[in-house]
Amino acid sequence: MDLTVVAYVIYLLVSVALTVWVARTLSRNGRVFLADVLRGNEKLADAVNHLLVVGFYLVNLGFVALYLKNADGVTTARELFEALSVKVGVVLLVLGVMHLGNVWVLSRIRRRGALEREQTSPVEPQGWTPPGAQGPWTAPATGR
Repeated sequence: MDLTVVAYVIYLLVSVALTVWVARTLSRNGRVFLADVLRGNEKLADAVNHLLVVGFYLVNLGFVALYLKNADGVTTARELFEALSVKVGVVLLVLGVMHLGNVWVLSRIRRRGALEREQTSPVEPQGWTPPGAQGPWTAPATGR
């Protein structure tokens, strides 16, 4: 068997396994974060989590497939390891960039939600009080 084919098989096995592992890890641990971002809406958090995982798979596995071709043939064991290290290293970098991009977007959404919660008063205004009226914020009248 040609060493180039061996390199392709090993590259595909390692890259797909890494992509699946990263996607499952992000999905499992990101669910809590998404529930917080989406104000405790668990059903919506699960749906968004699933959509993010599908998109993650599509982008990363698409990249792995496009990056499969090796311009130079692999003829020695040394070239096999060098080709694999470059290809797997690039896949790991792409996985890391995708992860950081997802976390950045979700943190922006979370920050926006936190700002909205801070701007919303916890109690609705009860009504307008005319100037000079006694209220709980005025000092009590002294008996002279």
